[in-house]
Amino acid sequence: MNSGTTRTLTDRTAVVTGGTHGMGLAIVRALADRGATVITTGRNPATVEQAAAELGPSVQVVRSDAADLAAIDALRDTVSAALGRIDFLFLNHGIAEIQPLEQVTEQSWDRQFAVNTKGSFFTVQRLAPLIRDGGSIVLTTVANDAIFPGLSAYSASKEGVTAFAQVLAAELAPRRVRVNTLAPGYILTPTMGVPGLTAAERAAFVEQGDQATPLGRPGTVEEIAAAALFLAVDATFTTGVELAVDGGFAQGLG
Repeated sequence: MNSGTTRTLTDRTAVVTGGTHGMGLAIVRALADRGATVITTGRNPATVEQAAAELGPSVQVVRSDAADLAAIDALRDTVSAALGRIDFLFLNHGIAEIQPLEQVTEQSWDRQFAVNTKGSFFTVQRLAPLIRDGGSIVLTTVANDAIFPGLSAYSASKEGVTAFAQVLAAELAPRRVRVNTLAPGYILTPTMGVPGLTAAERAAFVEQGDQATPLGRPGTVEEIAAAALFLAVDATFTTGVELAVDGGFAQGLG
């Protein structure tokens, strides 16, 4: 899947949440490179500012907190005013906190579910009326068929996304709006999906991923973006499925 060899997206519009760094930023760049007009969100003011400076005029970067329903409403209003209708919605935002069983607190559990599960659901709810009939939604989940020790709350919150995405696929099918999920494995990003890691911890995390992944390496953000655009743009007869992009990690090939 090479986004550079598929059809252009001129006159198409997209919204990408969590698009100011890592996998989300790669999705935004792939969309913009193919000519789409994009609104993307981030919560951290520094990454929002940096992404706005790096991305071209076809991308509008908005500060928004997926855990805040008022912010989601404001995002809907921004999208409606700037784009009117949208063709593609990518739900990529998320937070992860590594905590073994005895360290999980009610506060950390609630934080992860507020952003990952509730935030994703209500973003879809608020933006779905703006999606053109025949459009598509892609939600980022996680390779949950394999075990990530210390990520019980995160894995549970993402499994919730997988579950409601299948229901939404059925509910939106009469409008021909396709809903699919993308399940990354170990992907090479600055934080490896877990903010706060030291350089040594990140290196150990990457090595662990290499050993656990049958293809023997981490994935790249460009590979995630290619898969996301495949689901959104090219897989026109696919809905209600989860695509694993994990080098065989969750398929038991090792």
